[in-house]
Amino acid sequence: MDNPPLPAILRDMSFDTDIAIIGGGLNGPALALALAASGLHVTVIDALPAAPRMDDAFDGRSYALALTSVRMLEAIGIWEQVADHAQPMLEIKVTDGRAGEGPSPFFMHFDHAEIEEGPMGHMVQDRHLRRALMDAVDKAETIAVLNGQEVIAQQADSAGITLTLAGGKDIRARLCVGADGRNSGTALRAGIKRTGWAYGQTALVCAVAHEQPHSGIAHQFFMPPGPLAILPLTGNRSSIVWSESTANAARIHALPDAEYLDVLRPRFGDFLGEIALAGARYTYPLSLSLAHEMIAPRVALVGDSAHGVHPIAGQGLNAGFRDIAALSEVIVDAQRRGEDFGAGVALARYQEWRRFDNTSLALATDSFNRLFSNDNALIRMARDIGMGVISALPALRRGFIREAAGLNRDLPRLMRGLPL
Repeated sequence: MDNPPLPAILRDMSFDTDIAIIGGGLNGPALALALAASGLHVTVIDALPAAPRMDDAFDGRSYALALTSVRMLEAIGIWEQVADHAQPMLEIKVTDGRAGEGPSPFFMHFDHAEIEEGPMGHMVQDRHLRRALMDAVDKAETIAVLNGQEVIAQQADSAGITLTLAGGKDIRARLCVGADGRNSGTALRAGIKRTGWAYGQTALVCAVAHEQPHSGIAHQFFMPPGPLAILPLTGNRSSIVWSESTANAARIHALPDAEYLDVLRPRFGDFLGEIALAGARYTYPLSLSLAHEMIAPRVALVGDSAHGVHPIAGQGLNAGFRDIAALSEVIVDAQRRGEDFGAGVALARYQEWRRFDNTSLALATDSFNRLFSNDNALIRMARDIGMGVISALPALRRGFIREAAGLNRDLPRLMRGLPL
């Protein structure tokens, strides 16, 4: 009875911060805000300077946020800042075909009216979401941000972890979280290996303005080289994520804007009238990258650091947010019980919670891409009939709608809209 409680022991130890998060993109700041709301001290370390990430110019990058991701942003106080810039996704139409030939008569159609919770998700531009997260982090008293700082070494021990910055400074934390992308230095330094492969595809990303309103309908058009997603933005604009073979994508991306649009038009179709570019154009190679473990001594991985998947279902950021909601809940609950949340026992709960979902998502997106990105006549017939059957059966259809909304899972509190 003379022993002091564990939290008091830990407070007496020399820590610069409770949790160090490496990566200042979207996942890192979102996790920092979730943890800071529970009184934890968090340091976000990012190798990039702040200025480029605070740019308000529309560059065409956008995200499809599932309903449960929106709930999490509401719970951490972010959604109010971006809601006026968000476009609800009211319907999803999935079709199959070839460029210039129109879609197959068999398709899947999902309408949010078939579930009680509301829109399946919202489209949010990168500039609005990123700025809202960074502004909130800057205002949080228990969050420190180190921009333009690179972590070059990390050393874990039984009590905590020491991070060494390029300038020679050491930061001592109870836990390090890697939110530093597919080529995660955090994972590499922790000895976590990865499995993955390239798809031989490259995504062409842009935004277009169009004459006719999109009515909140998202379209996914599967073609032999890869899928084309047309995702509604505010106003008469849509975000385009268009997959082609790597060689063909490089050729298309090198074209002037007018010729680029000439290639896109037969794939896009004329159902929204004439189209024009609205923002910059991007490309990124498509691959699968899955960490063998989501944890190591005093280390946890979230988002693309743990799992980089094909964008075929637009679930990459949503999966990262599910990691954040689960990890923050595990940490806060352990803290309240007087446990060492950076120890292996606590981190194992996080991995057990998230590993199956992330692996399943990686396998599902990989399988869907292989199933639809080919021109085999028998496979095309089978998948078209399959889409028609799913769309015709209400129970199956509602199951897919709930999956798109992120509702078919063991949801952490934040994704149910509840505080930690």
